[in-house]
Amino acid sequence: MSMAGNLRRVTSLGRVGGLRGVARLARRRPRVDLSHHARSPLGSAVVNCVAYEDGVRVPAGRDLVDAVRRVRKSDEGFVWLGLHEPTDQEFAGIAQLFDLHPLAVEDAVDAHQRPKLERYGETLFAVFKTVCYVEHTELTATSEVVNTGEIMVFVGQDFVITVRHGRHGSLGPLREGLEADPQQLAKGPAAVLHAIADHVVDDFLQVTDAVQADIDQVETDVFAMNGARVDPGRIYQLKRELLELKRAVAPLNRPLQELATRPIRVIDPEIQAYFRDVSDHQLRATEQIAAFDELLNSILQAHLAQVTVAQNEDMRRITAWAAMIAVPTMVCGVYGMNFDHMPELRRQFGYPLVIGLISVVCVVLYRSFRRNGWL
Repeated sequence: MSMAGNLRRVTSLGRVGGLRGVARLARRRPRVDLSHHARSPLGSAVVNCVAYEDGVRVPAGRDLVDAVRRVRKSDEGFVWLGLHEPTDQEFAGIAQLFDLHPLAVEDAVDAHQRPKLERYGETLFAVFKTVCYVEHTELTATSEVVNTGEIMVFVGQDFVITVRHGRHGSLGPLREGLEADPQQLAKGPAAVLHAIADHVVDDFLQVTDAVQADIDQVETDVFAMNGARVDPGRIYQLKRELLELKRAVAPLNRPLQELATRPIRVIDPEIQAYFRDVSDHQLRATEQIAAFDELLNSILQAHLAQVTVAQNEDMRRITAWAAMIAVPTMVCGVYGMNFDHMPELRRQFGYPLVIGLISVVCVVLYRSFRRNGWL
């Protein structure tokens, strides 16, 4: 029995058919799990659909509608539906089945949203930015350091719907970890929301640690002997990637504070203590990013100062050599004038005397410049 075929055709249903009408359409393709890339065929938005009672996975029935019917009939447990980059048509039937707000549905399908937390009646809608570190052998002016995606979460009394955008941030291992802890999963949809938030924030910390290694490498290169020759594009690129990371991390502060402190009907008060821990980790990541930004500014200023110093040293060398060249140029210029009465012009040792004088003056200038650090 299929959910994917159901999602592609369920938009043609009206409210008269109800759950039975949806169930008749849910018989096209087998369910697939996009949480594992090896089992993720393109073209299917359905990741998984699982029903839980007392923190234990139970048979979900023939399809999504059967799972929802069973949970609501027993008034226990919840359904966890996972989607990956669904289209409007695929999501329309789900929105009707769970009575989701159109604005939240639009955000979930279109993506490119800021991290936020919104309440629509009895449903909570949360947006998380996922991040991953892009491995690279050498940081260049065009290197991609941070890649971002999104996870949208709908939380109700008896359901959790996760919508993932991007090719990273898989929730498969997260689901397996929760299923290994039935006591925590028995706390309901709020436990899933906490696990997702904790997973996302943990990725923030991992990425910031990896970015710090890049910053340390740039700092080492700048303050090396050839620091003035470092490509400034590397520093600017790292600042741009850090800005993308900041856009994913910083706006999440307020939603996590609300989840940790404000009373929300679908969030068990016991779970709020866990959100406070997640909020602390998020603040740590935010502070690290702010410190990195300041450090990169200092590194950039130090690099520019080194470039200025190197240019001044080059100008001093040029000036010193120009001063030494000016001596023979002046003497030769004087004796190159076509006058009959020139001193030392007719003497036998006039030429070697002039050459010796030029050499002595140039040697004195050279030693003076070397002693003053100009050469």
